[in-house]
Amino acid sequence: METIQINDNYIKLGQAMKLAGFVSSGVEAKIIIQDGKVKVNGEVDTRRGRKLYPQDTFEYKRKKVTVMGE
Repeated sequence: METIQINDNYIKLGQAMKLAGFVSSGVEAKIIIQDGKVKVNGEVDTRRGRKLYPQDTFEYKRKKVTVMGE
């Protein structure tokens, strides 16, 4: 499992997808998320603006990433 490090209290799902290298643009993230291809904490979430906090996980194409805080 991979991790991404954030310095704020949260990161939005679309931004986290870019930071993890799953997508190259916000538009690409929006399409993938709205198509129901991303899971947050084990459940499909279609909101690009979903806030992820430290210890939350998201998954795309069977690759799982955990959000880590400071």
